[in-house]
Amino acid sequence: MLLDKLKITFTSIILLLCITIACHSLNNDNKSENMKTNNLREIYFAGGCFWGTEHFMKQIKGVKTTEVGYANGNTSNPSYEQVCNGNTGFAETVKVIYNPQIVDLELLINLYLNTIDPTSINRQGNDQGSQYRTGIYYTDSSDVHTINNTIRSIAGKYNKPIVVEIKPLQNFYEAEEFHQNYLDKNKGGYCHIRPELFELARRANEKTKFKKPDDSTLRSILSKEQYIVTQKNGTEPAFKNEYWDEKREGIYVDITTGEPLFVSTDKFDSGCGWPSFTKPIKKELIKEKTDTSYGMKRIEVRSSTGDAHLGHVFNDGPIDKGGLRYCINSASLRFIPKEEMKAEGYEDYIYLLK
Repeated sequence: MLLDKLKITFTSIILLLCITIACHSLNNDNKSENMKTNNLREIYFAGGCFWGTEHFMKQIKGVKTTEVGYANGNTSNPSYEQVCNGNTGFAETVKVIYNPQIVDLELLINLYLNTIDPTSINRQGNDQGSQYRTGIYYTDSSDVHTINNTIRSIAGKYNKPIVVEIKPLQNFYEAEEFHQNYLDKNKGGYCHIRPELFELARRANEKTKFKKPDDSTLRSILSKEQYIVTQKNGTEPAFKNEYWDEKREGIYVDITTGEPLFVSTDKFDSGCGWPSFTKPIKKELIKEKTDTSYGMKRIEVRSSTGDAHLGHVFNDGPIDKGGLRYCINSASLRFIPKEEMKAEGYEDYIYLLK
């Protein structure tokens, strides 16, 4: 009897572990899919005191969120005091969530390199210790090529070896609230980064040039549905897509290039179950093609720069607004609310909403 009970108990423990691992994997998969759907990527920078590195990164157009924390150490849930002791293996690190259509990884790395001495071991500015080492930690192995090439390109500028760590992210623990957005809350707070570099970050990609990424990049930044719709002329389900009932003020951009295509002031409820617009921002942003698929004759609309399939245009729109209905797949677009347009680099288009 005792042996049978032990077998049952052991089986229960194994089953519980399997369920936990499966749930953890599912959560990670969902997180990855959500990141792709929102067209966002993540990267982690260790650059000395994380107060300054975090404040620097958040100035860059296309950086969505930043968070300071402790990365790649050997304990669980460390405190700031424990990390400062220098025996936990953690580095003060900034988690950066960014939109690769506005700022690419290469530019982020080059900007980061302006804030550090990449030849200094365990020291940046007045801060010394292993927790102040420099490093770039990635969660997507496809980033390694870009990271290595960018680091390699600056090596010739120095007489000493580059000692920036390039490693996969092993763990990351959020730092205490006191440290989050520290320089926003403490205007005169200590920072090892020169003040003029913050202006460099703000102006680094002021004039973004829209261009279509290569196919491998598109596959990595788009969800499966977004890729099929934009690259394979697919169509998402009516009434079961992201923006068909979106009523907020804002701008709609090409999911593949980030180029603005439509604004909310030209959007109307056509009853078809897809986002409908009376016109694009500019006629030249859209190109039209005759579509004879499925035994019908329709006018397909594609983005001029990205050559992404958007949808179709019909002659049953509001008469007082030109009579056209641009019926567009949500999967071909990314919506940016009015209040976020400045931070996302679309400040010059706000006037269209007035």
